Amino acid sequence: MVYGLRFIFRMYGLKDKRMELPKIKQEKRLPVVLSREEVKRLLKAPKLLKHRVLIGMLYGCGLRCFELRNVKLNDLDYDRKMLHVRQGKGKKDRYVPLSEILINGLKKYLQADNPTEWLFNGKEEGKDGGDKDSQYSQRGVQWAVSQAKKAAGIIKLMNVHTLRHTYATHLLEDGLDIMTIKDLLGHECIDTTMVYLHVAQSGRVKPFSPLDKLYPSK
Repeated sequence: MVYGLRFIFRMYGLKDKRMELPKIKQEKRLPVVLSREEVKRLLKAPKLLKHRVLIGMLYGCGLRCFELRNVKLNDLDYDRKMLHVRQGKGKKDRYVPLSEILINGLKKYLQADNPTEWLFNGKEEGKDGGDKDSQYSQRGVQWAVSQAKKAAGIIKLMNVHTLRHTYATHLLEDGLDIMTIKDLLGHECIDTTMVYLHVAQSGRVKPFSPLDKLYPSK
């Protein structure tokens, strides 16, 4: 069709014009973020210590699912209280802080499960074709978070990545600057991080509903 129009333009001596199609506007959805109380319920919900630590790593370090699965034992630095995230998105390494409470949980988990290479191993050898030295599967991480969500009674539409969104938003609300959060998340562009400014309850005046002024709590 385009070539036919160009032929007509040339035949009638008209100036060739580039045909432009209207751009389709993409939906701009803000990320789902858990409250601090919901995070506490989520962390307490799993029966297995392994799953409690797994969720703690996702929220406490802001990891992507594949980054969590790629964590090895030698990536944990207890002395410096840092986690070495290797080959994240864009094949970039970064360091993120480890909290004291998470370090305590990690030590208890390592003593109980005794993984050998990966922080979170897959199924034990001989069980459904598993290999004790293999990585924890993506489906396994998703299942652990999904079961914890149900047990915690959280009704928000959330997934594994919701914990990363919550990590960034809570850090912003606690006063950490946006550039540091960008580095902790491993974002290439600051524009990607800026979305959290729209969901974080921080700033000069904390957002409120006019109903709060009409009916102030006692």
